Amino acid sequence: MRSSPAAPALPYPGAITDVRGIDAGHYTDPRRPTGCSVVIAPDGAVGGVDVRGAAPGTRETDLLDPANLVGVVHAVLLSGGSAWGLDAAGGVMRWLAERGTGLRVGAAPGQIVPIVPAAVLFDLHVGDARIRPDADAGYAACDAARSGPVPQGNVGAGAGATVGKLFGMAHAMKGGIGSAAVTVGGVTVGALIAVNALGDVVDPATGAPIAGARTADGRALRGSVAAVLAGEAPLSLLAGTNTTIGVIATDAPLTKAQCQRLAGAGHDGLARAIQPVHTMSDGDTLFALTTAQAPALDFNVLCVMAAEAVARACVNAVRAAQGIQTDTLNLPCASDLIAAHA
Repeated sequence: MRSSPAAPALPYPGAITDVRGIDAGHYTDPRRPTGCSVVIAPDGAVGGVDVRGAAPGTRETDLLDPANLVGVVHAVLLSGGSAWGLDAAGGVMRWLAERGTGLRVGAAPGQIVPIVPAAVLFDLHVGDARIRPDADAGYAACDAARSGPVPQGNVGAGAGATVGKLFGMAHAMKGGIGSAAVTVGGVTVGALIAVNALGDVVDPATGAPIAGARTADGRALRGSVAAVLAGEAPLSLLAGTNTTIGVIATDAPLTKAQCQRLAGAGHDGLARAIQPVHTMSDGDTLFALTTAQAPALDFNVLCVMAAEAVARACVNAVRAAQGIQTDTLNLPCASDLIAAHA
């Protein structure tokens, strides 16, 4: 398997770990492009979720409903491997429990339950589909978690991510995982997004595609929305074979209901950066966490920040990605197409 040279500098600064009380880490499987990523709140966090795609693969999302009992989240897992990748959450739970982090359900040893919601994306068509993230992968991602800079591109849940599949994998490009953060009034909102979309990733500032479905010769971007509106027929795809998943985090204090609303605002960022988005073949899911370690900020401002952080993280994901070639697929990255036209 061959890959492109190192990706260029990223356009947007910051990472989800700029949020006080948040760590993040990846595990990338060396055997094929797949992996998982974890966002950890060592002191616990209030959480919410918003699922917009029609084919999600998730775990513990019902628990995050504001009407339900449990009000704390200890980590969120993002994983490749389709539904198989949900196994990795068990490793995250084991790692947290070994460190005494979780919901106490009794005084006896072992009576602790870490709360680990999770979402998966489909990457089984890149390499050997028998290789999927498992509990050991989730544990290793936790071992790698830090509060500093977050690796981006072909790592963790973004290792096997692809974009621009509306006209088939032969015209697709490499996706990835990206992070970004914005700060206003001493409060930070950050995002970690694994971009594996059916649609194209566009520059929110111009609407121009950055990575996505390519033309028949593979040398330029087709523009999926424009192509569909011009009458080009997309291929019929199995539901759930795509999906963009991610975590938004802030250090502003929020209720559980506000976290759910913040996750919803983050989907505005997906809509700015991915076209089309929330399709029948995507399981787009965003989680939101608050560590409440900063002052309060107007909630409307936080929603603006969440959408912006998500959009920026999507752009960083494809800018950081490196192209790969397997025996059956050629998946160039955004910088490959730029170099081809230099």
